[in-house]
Amino acid sequence: MKKAELIVIPAPGIGHLVSTLEFAKRLIDRDDRLFITILSMKFDFSLYPFSDAYTKSLTATQPRIQLIHLPQVNPPPSELLKSRLNYISVYIENNIPNVKDTVTNIVSSNSNSDSSRVVVGLILDFVCTSMIDVGRELNLPSYLFFTSNAGFLAFMLYLPIRHNQIGNEFSESDPELLIPGILNPLPTGVLPAAVLDKDGGYTAYMKFAQRFRDTKGIIVNTLKELEQYAIDSLSDGQTPPVYTVGPVLGLKGPPNPALDEAERDNIMKWLDDQPPLSVVFLCFGSMGRFGGTQVKEMALGLERSGRRFLWCLRSPTSDDVLPEGFLDQIKGKGMICSGWAPQVEILAHKAIGGFVSHCGWNSILESLWYGVPIVTWPIYAEQQLNAFRMVKEMGLAVELRLDYKSGGDLVMADEIERAVRRVMDDSEVRKKVKEMGEIARKALMDGGSSFNSIGQLLEDMIGST
Repeated sequence: MKKAELIVIPAPGIGHLVSTLEFAKRLIDRDDRLFITILSMKFDFSLYPFSDAYTKSLTATQPRIQLIHLPQVNPPPSELLKSRLNYISVYIENNIPNVKDTVTNIVSSNSNSDSSRVVVGLILDFVCTSMIDVGRELNLPSYLFFTSNAGFLAFMLYLPIRHNQIGNEFSESDPELLIPGILNPLPTGVLPAAVLDKDGGYTAYMKFAQRFRDTKGIIVNTLKELEQYAIDSLSDGQTPPVYTVGPVLGLKGPPNPALDEAERDNIMKWLDDQPPLSVVFLCFGSMGRFGGTQVKEMALGLERSGRRFLWCLRSPTSDDVLPEGFLDQIKGKGMICSGWAPQVEILAHKAIGGFVSHCGWNSILESLWYGVPIVTWPIYAEQQLNAFRMVKEMGLAVELRLDYKSGGDLVMADEIERAVRRVMDDSEVRKKVKEMGEIARKALMDGGSSFNSIGQLLEDMIGST
């Protein structure tokens, strides 16, 4: 029996890496013929400080997953940092020669050995679509791994169509958008900030999106039952086959290198002492930091809500930022952790009854998996679109803000108080979220929608190789 090899090229962000590498594990668990090689790009800046350690830790325990570190490349000009997304896009393009050399060597090595291993394709993160041409030159099909959801995919596929008609970035004064695959008209305030960005963010998004339809298939970290409307719209005869393989979650991945084990133990011990469904958890992802004025409003809102809370606060916690005496007042009823919280472990705890979140897609899937309803506080990337759809289209979240962006207007204490009370008291939203969590588990079981979709993907990629 011939063995098949897939070459996977993830983006360096930890949110992208977790789902990409977990998906690689899922593939080799399903098919004994399969080997996977991960090409890891080196970044010389601090945007993603834990990515390298996470990749090494996860792949070290998987004998059929090989990790190759690509050589360091020169960074783009610093002026491109005006748009982080554009900077990363150029950085990834600078890696293309190294990727081409490495993939060529892998293909050549396999053909000149008796391993009978055949490279059957590339799996590219959606920000790595510039590498589709590497596959074409070597006669290898490229598959897109889309770490977000089908609604955002529909939006990305819409971008080139709109650009051909209008030819420029979006404006905040634009009317609501009607986008195939998204049920409700979209206000411009919930569009990703990058598409309003005149410093290169829009250009970067367009670079990615224009190549989506050049792939042989698009793998999406979602499940049909969650986004049936969006998925149906993608069966339009123009879009490559869409494989819904989610939820892909890092539930048993290695601990974050930044996690303080002593603090983790304190958190879990404190939660163990709380009643079931009594604690609201606040955590805002790898870039969720707020200024002092906003932190004070958050503290006041939590105190006034009267609910127990666990707050991951990556801002100063001294008395000059928090309201005077706040730390004394919350003893026994609230806990603040200043470092990286073990989010998955916390969401799985019986004491957690609500989750104030930035609405990153991984966090949304984790909350659904454990039946924990979300309060929406988006910050960056596509999180505003995620929040909007979770509230307006799916009814699976409680609205705090839908259009908040990093550094936006203050979210006031009374808003926070109302949202926290509602998420803890709204039995209807809680019921729907719990039901979706049960559906998500069934989707991954033998015969479930995502299980079957992965099987179809493997058949299409490997066939009778």
